[in-house]
Amino acid sequence: MASVQTIVQTTPNPNAFKFVVNSPVKTEGNVTYRSAAECQNNALAESIFSVANVTEVYFYDNYITVTQDGAADWEDMEDQIKSIIADQFTQHDPNFVVEVKDDPFAADDDPELAKINEVLDRTIRPALQMDGGDLAIYALQDNVLTINYQGACGSCPSSTMGTLQAIEGILREEYHPDITVKMAQALG
Repeated sequence: MASVQTIVQTTPNPNAFKFVVNSPVKTEGNVTYRSAAECQNNALAESIFSVANVTEVYFYDNYITVTQDGAADWEDMEDQIKSIIADQFTQHDPNFVVEVKDDPFAADDDPELAKINEVLDRTIRPALQMDGGDLAIYALQDNVLTINYQGACGSCPSSTMGTLQAIEGILREEYHPDITVKMAQALG
């Protein structure tokens, strides 16, 4: 395997950077880790948590979004994280599977949620993914859609108001005029 190339990109969230590599980091789906203990069989993610001030690591497609607590200098962190990626990427399996106990964000069975996901896939998710994040649906009850932000979007100041309002506006236009969108409470 050729050496891994990593490009670091800023995100709208000042506490999250996106590390784009020239090879897949997760071939199917995505995963968010909020601690080293959650990393299960993902040594690369666990090693990234060894960098001081890291609070979240998100794997999707060909990038890793790393979120910090705001107390560290990104310049120092970038070099450490790039070094970890360079040292460990050849052993990383992008086909890793995460054991999910009872995923509250699994919304595949409901046809209404499938319609909403189609709208989100076409309109909102591409922009969130370009910024190093994503969103998952938690529930739809009485025209209230509860979502959870992932990756850089999880702690981004603009996700709580601007993005949430944009999602609601698009869904009111394309899905149902009376839908309300809110963020899920912390699931920790």
